[in-house]
Amino acid sequence: MTPHHHHSPRRHGCGPCGPRSASDSDRPSLSRLYRNRQDGILFGVCAGIADYFGVRPWVVRGLVIIAMLMFPPPTLLAYVITAMVVPRAPEKLYKTDEEQSFWRGVRVDPSRKFSELRHRFRELEVRLRKMETYVTSEGYRVNREINDLDR
Repeated sequence: MTPHHHHSPRRHGCGPCGPRSASDSDRPSLSRLYRNRQDGILFGVCAGIADYFGVRPWVVRGLVIIAMLMFPPPTLLAYVITAMVVPRAPEKLYKTDEEQSFWRGVRVDPSRKFSELRHRFRELEVRLRKMETYVTSEGYRVNREINDLDR
């Protein structure tokens, strides 16, 4: 009896959507929290949280200032731990502004974003069915034969 060797799809660079390119596997996670040193003041924690939730950095900074006035030790401790634990945002994390907006929507309201995607796929399916109906119709065949005569 020969032993069966089970190979994990991940080991071969395949994911749930098929083969992955090397650039996909090296790309950082687009849905995680990062510190934003570029727009940040101290360590980029507030700017990173603002990016993550899609709000202006001054909103998060204001909340941190209020928390510092009300609960100084825990707020300072949370800020320092976050600065140490959360990685700095990689350069060019998102390829386009549209991609950044999409992932922000996924983080902030995943069920709404899923609903939007489902709606878009339904629209594409309707368009595809209309095209399929036309391509398999008698009118399409006749038009094609006429166009072939013109050549």
